[in-house]
Amino acid sequence: MDNKDKSNIYFASDFHLGVPTYEKSLEREKDLVRWLDHIKSDALEIFLVGDIFDFWFEYKHAIPKGFVRLQGKIAELTDSGIKIHVFTGNHDMWIFDYIPKELGVTLYREPQIFNFGTKRFLIGHGDGLGPGDKGYKFIKKVFENKLSQWAFARLHPNFGIWLANYSSRTSRAATGHEDEVFKGVANEWLYQYCQEKLKSEHFDYFVFGHRHLPLNLPIGESRYINLGDWLKYMTYAVFDGEQVHMKRWENNTGVDAKVIDQVNS
Repeated sequence: MDNKDKSNIYFASDFHLGVPTYEKSLEREKDLVRWLDHIKSDALEIFLVGDIFDFWFEYKHAIPKGFVRLQGKIAELTDSGIKIHVFTGNHDMWIFDYIPKELGVTLYREPQIFNFGTKRFLIGHGDGLGPGDKGYKFIKKVFENKLSQWAFARLHPNFGIWLANYSSRTSRAATGHEDEVFKGVANEWLYQYCQEKLKSEHFDYFVFGHRHLPLNLPIGESRYINLGDWLKYMTYAVFDGEQVHMKRWENNTGVDAKVIDQVNS
């Protein structure tokens, strides 16, 4: 099938490769590769919307071990002409030039606007957006600082990668359960961010990750989509040219996903 005959646009996020164990991560990575193989026949573009890796840092001459199956599959797809967009997340914001150069993807660090047919999308990972979470917003500025990145690069990879992985696991143990609970739109920061954006410009769809909970919520005539994750839900979204549908990867095929699809107080 030529690319001109392909029409679907796919979105997925929060794979967090590297946790909780090598074996579980490898199993999840193989599922991702099978998913990419499954969708390549009708995928015009693919969006990987952040936290592909639970931790990633590119030293000048070294990258974290592993994840070669996914990297190879992404390179195969971009070589075949499928456009792949990668957003950095809060766990892999230290992706620099290796992934774009070697895998042929387009890299983004902030939410981006895309127009597909008559529909207007705002797409991003979602971390640090909306009200609240001031502590993380401060830490994000520190991690994005060039001096901080230079200082971390001075650490030996054996120690630096261990330290980052330990910190990530500790953080998830302390707060991970919060991702499983829908808080109501009054307490959903990304939903409030979308509401605020709609005051100044129109979007048909907001597509984010980060939240780890599959959501498909109306905001007036627009919709807020959260992609869930592949640690628990294995969910993704597909735009067929008219609507965005939420799916779950199960038994090597996509099935309709159970999502929170009504606004609750």
